[in-house]
This record gives sequence, C-alpha cells and structure tokens, in this order.
Amino acid sequence: MNATEAKNSPLRWLNQNFESIFMVAGLISIILFITWQVIYRYIITQFIERAGAAVWTEELSRYIFIWISYLAVSVAIRKRSSIRVDMLYDHLPPRWQRISWITVETLFLCLTATIAWFGWGQIERLLTFPQYTTALGMPYLVPYLILPLGFGLMCLRLLQSLYGQVKECGALDTLIGLALTALIASPCFIFDYIEPLTALFGYFVVLCAIGVPIAISLGLSTLATIISADTLPIEYMAQVSFTSIDSFPIMAIPFFIAAGVFMGAGGLSRRLLSLADEIVGGLYGGMGLTAIVTCMFFGAISGSGPATVAAIGALTIPAMIERGYDKYFSAALVAAAGCVGVMIPPSNPFVVYGVSAQVSIGDLFMSGIVPGIMTGFVLMGYCYFYSRKQGWRGENKVRNLHTLGKASWEAKWALMVPVIVLGGIYGGVMTPTEAAAIAAFYGMIVGLFLYREMDIKTFFASCVESCETSAIIIVLMAMATLFGNIMTIEDVPGTIARAILGFTNSKIVILLLINILLLIVGTFMEALAAIVILTPILLPVVTGVGVSPLHFGVIIVVNLAIGFITPPVGVNLFVASGVAKAKLEKIAGMALPMIGLMVIVLLICTYIPEVPLCLVGGK
Repeated sequence: MNATEAKNSPLRWLNQNFESIFMVAGLISIILFITWQVIYRYIITQFIERAGAAVWTEELSRYIFIWISYLAVSVAIRKRSSIRVDMLYDHLPPRWQRISWITVETLFLCLTATIAWFGWGQIERLLTFPQYTTALGMPYLVPYLILPLGFGLMCLRLLQSLYGQVKECGALDTLIGLALTALIASPCFIFDYIEPLTALFGYFVVLCAIGVPIAISLGLSTLATIISADTLPIEYMAQVSFTSIDSFPIMAIPFFIAAGVFMGAGGLSRRLLSLADEIVGGLYGGMGLTAIVTCMFFGAISGSGPATVAAIGALTIPAMIERGYDKYFSAALVAAAGCVGVMIPPSNPFVVYGVSAQVSIGDLFMSGIVPGIMTGFVLMGYCYFYSRKQGWRGENKVRNLHTLGKASWEAKWALMVPVIVLGGIYGGVMTPTEAAAIAAFYGMIVGLFLYREMDIKTFFASCVESCETSAIIIVLMAMATLFGNIMTIEDVPGTIARAILGFTNSKIVILLLINILLLIVGTFMEALAAIVILTPILLPVVTGVGVSPLHFGVIIVVNLAIGFITPPVGVNLFVASGVAKAKLEKIAGMALPMIGLMVIVLLICTYIPEVPLCLVGGK
C-alpha cells in the first residue's frame, strides 16, 4: 500500500473519526429526545388520556450526554484543544515547548489511567451487586461503562500523541520530559504526609504554570492530595467523574453551544449583520456600531464570547478595514463587543454559575440582560465619538423603512431564537435545558431546511464542534467537583470567609476587593474555570455581607467577561487577532478605553443591585 492509499484507508478514517461518529449520533439523539419530551408534555398528552410522562427521555439523555462528553475529550486530545494557561509556554524556546508536551501529556495520562482503572472497579462492583435505573430499569453497568471505556480511549489517544511527540523530540529530549514528570510527581511518594491544602493548591499552581489543561490540573492536584494526605479513597475519583455531571441542568451547555454553531453555520451571521447595518449603519462609525449590535444579537443565540467574535469578526473586521477604519481599533471593538455574548442570555457562564451556586438559571439569564445592553450601549457610544473624531462614516446607501423591513424579514428565523429561549423559560413552558434543546433543534432545522446554507458535511462538523467545545467545559466541572470536595473537607471557603469578614465588615470594601481579585484572575484564567473554582470560595463571603447569590452571579460573570479582553489570556483578543491578522499587544492597547467603560458598568452592577436585578423584581 502506497502513502496515498494509506492516507485514505478505511482504518485511518476510522481512527480519525471513531469518536465523532458516536458524538454526532449522541448529540442529535439527545436534542430529539428532549424536544420530544416537550412536545409530548404539551401536545400528545392533550389528545391521549393517561398518556403518562415521558420520563425515560430525560434519563436516557443524561447518560448519552455523559458518554458523548467524555468521548469528545478524546477528540480534544488529538487536536490539543483545551483550556490552559499558556503564559510560560509562549515564552519558551521551540525545543522546550516540544519537551513540555511530553511532560504535560504524560501527567494527563496518569490521571486518565487512574480513572479508567478505578472506573473498571466500579463495573466489577456493579456486576457483583447489580443496580437499575429508575425510569428505564437499565442496569447502571451500561452508563458507568463510560469510565473504563471513555478514559481508556483517552489513554490510547494520549499514547498516540506521545508517540508522535517522542518521534519529534528524539530520545534525549523525551528523557528530559519524562524526568520533569517524575520530578513533579516525586513529592507525593518521597514524603509520608503533605498538608492537604499545600498539596492541593501547590500542585494546582505548578501544573497550570507548566501548561497542563486547567481541568486536568484540578484532577491531578486532587489525585496528588489523595495520595499524599489520604483525604479521600482514591476510588472516589472515578465515581465523582460520573455523578458530578449526571445533571439535567448541565445539559443546557451543549444545547446552547449547538444552537449557536448551527445558526452560525447556517447563514445567521450575515443576515443579522444586514439587519444591524439597517439600524445603525448610516451613523459615524456605522460599521463599528453594526458590529456591536450584531454581536448583541448573536450573543443572544450562542451564549459564548469567543464564538461571537469568530462569527461576527470574520465578517465585520475585514469590512471595517476596507472602509478605512484602523485595523487594531476594529479588532479591539469586536473583541470587546463579544464580551456581551456571555452576559445577554443564553449564557454558558451563567449556566455554570447556576449549577455551582444552586441558583435559578432562568433568573440569572434575566439578570444578565441589563448589564449586557448597558455594555453594548457604552461601547457604541465610544465607537461613535471615536469614529466621529477620526472621520469614519458608515456606508452611504439607501436606508428606509422598506429596507429595514426587508432585512428584518430575512433575519426573522434568527430573531426567533431568543424569543423561544426566554419565552419558553419565563412562560413556564420549559426548563432552561428544555429551552436550550428546542433552540438547538430549531437551529438545526433553520440551517438545514430554511436558510439551506448548511449541508450534511457542515452539519456533521458542527455537531463535532459543539460536542468538543462543551466537553471541555463539562470535564472542567467534573474535575472542579473533586477539587471542591477537598476544599470543603478542609473548610477552605469557611476559613477565607471568616478571614475576610474578620478584616472588615464593610460591604463596599469587600465587594471592591472581590472585584479586584476577579479582574486579576480574569487576566490569566478562563472565565468558566474561574467560576467553578472561585464560586464555592467567594459565595460564603458575599452572602455574609448581605449580597444575594443571584446578584453575585451577575458580579462574577460581568467581571470575568472583562477578562475576555485582558491579556495574557484574553481569548476574545486571540480570536480577533487571528481574524484581523494583527499583533495582539496593539489590539490590547486599543481595547484599554473599552475595558475602562466596561469596569464602570461593572461598578454600577456591583453597587446598585437594583440595576441588574430590575427584571427579576430586585431579588
């Protein structure tokens, strides 16, 4: 077999797409199951007496969701796409960057092998003492098989990646990488006992610093603490890897991501851009204002800042540069406008916070509307006056009620998504997860059959992208649960709360300190990671001075949204830099006034809670 035949062989194709086949089938299945659940409850039961409840759909969907989430991690391993801190890595010479991958992936392998091994122990127990699910009566053995199989597959993918890295590095550099791995792990085995918090936070900081994905750093630091301080049975890690994400509310995350991806791939961005151009395109800075308004529209569908910047920036940044706008200003403006995507509902950070803090996701969504609109308006104001100073005008073309009506009609299917989501939740018709599933189903139908800009190949790729993006978040939450359990055992949240409240009882000072902390954290840690780590630590502090968990959810999300445009880990800046092909530091410099305006919005939302909470009755 020659090289070309080997490249196109069925075995090679299967190796590259094995997980993807199950991910696509699983995602489509759970979207259809939850959509059916809503239809059954409100339509079928109206015509069939004693139809009962379709409880099996939720149970089966949860287990499929767990399976596709962990299968998608294998895809992320192959693509090396994960949430990690790259500050040190980016400053290393190329040789040491290659060596660092040997260390990172070997450590990653240690965690996945541990969970796979003890996951098989769970299977043996379920074989000896069978248990059955409530609705389907299915043996728990079936869903729990994901632990040995899914994490075993991760081990295989890591070994494949390591094999390629070893060939690239050579024997000497490989040995250096393995020696560094042994050096990092050695304290766990050299010392009989290490203080739990020293091990937990020490390992977490070291692992993050060397570029281990944040989710894996959380899991490995927990494993190191269990080994060195014997805080929990090691078997517990496998069980919590399953139970921590066996949650119906968490399923909203892949659904909202899928809705945004489907609608973006299906031609949504261009139609929203045309509508926004009709509304504000004729003013000074018209294309910039159009970009901001489009980001606000798209944020109300995708729930993701980077996705908003990628989808809208690809259209607006080149258009702004073509019309004479400064390249760095254009990229910075779209990067800042993308932050609105995590405030205006649906918002993945609000879902993660709602699950972590046990707060109504629906109320969080409503609380994010006013801060999101305020942020959009202050950015539009800055864009208008800056563009007026520079003499940048909008495109000179006919704009009237007829053209506005035509653009609105073209974008009608896209504009329905926020209506479906918020109307379904606040009309009492659907839970946030059900609304997310309906939005994903709607996005699928619109992209495939109404806009007809998404073919089967694009649809397949969109499903894989949705699963992969959401899996990174889901694994982060699973590992953060393990990390958080040790913090709870050691009473870290209570200790920090007592220390801060012992220092000052002033609500104003405490909120100012927390805002400063979150702004600093947002400069080097991804928002979702920060939420799952910091929520259990900071929530007791703010509730101790009379701040409601709902209000704190707004504070933490708006705070960390600003982190999307603050280097060195401002992901919106990275996306905008890639689209504009411009230097990151120059874009960051242009973004500074915008960051200042967003901080003003943050302070208003922090100290005048009636502003963000006005739509939920000031809860």
